[in-house]
Amino acid sequence: MENRIKELREQKNISQGKLAELCNVSRQTINAIENNKYDPSLQLAFDLANHLGVTVDELFQPY
Repeated sequence: MENRIKELREQKNISQGKLAELCNVSRQTINAIENNKYDPSLQLAFDLANHLGVTVDELFQPY
């Protein structure tokens, strides 16, 4: 599954650190998710989508 976190985060001028803070995770977690090395929990996926202003479906897309 591909994600658009980096693209959307950069469009909104939000750093990895700030997004991590908003979602109560580490910056390393955001980095790992952006690089498809870690799949977020369902709750974290909803948090990410909420803070980036999209739905979970828009955030994560099949290959």
